[in-house]
Amino acid sequence: MGKQDGLTRYVSAINVDDSTATILHVDMDAFFASVELLDHPELIGKPVIVGHNSTRSVVTAATYEARKYGVNSAMPMALALRRCPNAIVLEPHFERYQYFSSKVFEICDELTPKVERLGIDEAFLDVAGARAIYGSPKEVASLLRSRVFAETGLVCSVGAAASKYVAKVASGLSKPDGLLVIPADKTVEFLHPLQISALWGVGAKTEENLRQRGFSTIADIAHADRESLTRAVGESGAVKLHNLAWGNDVREVSERPAEKSIGHETTFEYDVLNGDEIRRELLRLSGKVAIRLRASGMVARTVVLKLRFEDFSTVTRSRKLPEPTDLGRTLYETVRGIYDEFAAEGRPVRLVGVRGEQLVDPGGTLVSLWDTTDGWRDAEEAMEAASARFGSGAIGPARLLGVERSERPRLGQRD
Repeated sequence: MGKQDGLTRYVSAINVDDSTATILHVDMDAFFASVELLDHPELIGKPVIVGHNSTRSVVTAATYEARKYGVNSAMPMALALRRCPNAIVLEPHFERYQYFSSKVFEICDELTPKVERLGIDEAFLDVAGARAIYGSPKEVASLLRSRVFAETGLVCSVGAAASKYVAKVASGLSKPDGLLVIPADKTVEFLHPLQISALWGVGAKTEENLRQRGFSTIADIAHADRESLTRAVGESGAVKLHNLAWGNDVREVSERPAEKSIGHETTFEYDVLNGDEIRRELLRLSGKVAIRLRASGMVARTVVLKLRFEDFSTVTRSRKLPEPTDLGRTLYETVRGIYDEFAAEGRPVRLVGVRGEQLVDPGGTLVSLWDTTDGWRDAEEAMEAASARFGSGAIGPARLLGVERSERPRLGQRD
């Protein structure tokens, strides 16, 4: 989730020349929050925060109405509620986000084979070759936006430009629910008035450092003396920022490498010593990892257990599976065995995590006879379908009935 609050929004004129703007950046608007509002239409237009209402929880997402109060993702929930005391807090449902993400990417893949996914809710598309079928870049972007809304009920913003960097800046400025096209010959005119925070690689600390040296806009960076810029951000950083300030970005749209790992972890609201409670959480997390494995079309060769104790010391232990799997039951049996090796220590646990690693395509791998004869695949896929249709918790293992936890999912390639 970005920090855009929609207060400053730009969209393209109807007659804009889009012939050179063949790279699109599509970004779902307040994605997690918008998915939750599909089940709560009565909350549309109100400040909504997605996350667990706990002193240890953090904000997962927020609607634009909540962002206007200064609420952002990863912010402590306590601080978010102080800033926006009238906010409505909704529990997150990560399997739903994965489901709608796959739907959006399916639409992208149908429009062009050149799609570069960025996490769960954004992507670059090269639509140079789509003109004969779908029309100009602006027409493709408009079709993409209309199809996403028609097929999912969600809205997205799209930036179109001659480079990935400028397309991403454009999509951010068009939020929410906008389309902004930047022709190649208008790139410098578009970029230079923007604040330096719009440059890729300029985070809060770098921005503060640059501002202290008199740089405030992208134009300042573009016309900066190379020596003074080097003193501020180093030689490689100076070259990078100077190129971006002039819109020079030669990177092509390409498919990102497959996920290296898929995992979920939970921070308990209190330190837990009870082994049964920890095992129940491992069962729940294993199921969520399995859902994402199946959604990505991958199986895991290795399972990793992560434990963080009350003193914040952390251990990870891995175990190679006899056969690669995407089944939650297999993952759970493995991590439970690893955990049982630690249970005798009697140390209170603050956080647990389950992760599948060494991901491979299931094609050519043998399916476990234990998995199929026990019917776990059919059962898990039935539960997954019910959750996607009726929401998280609609159906699941009996041991998890009534169990809710403060979860921080791993979305993407995190180790």
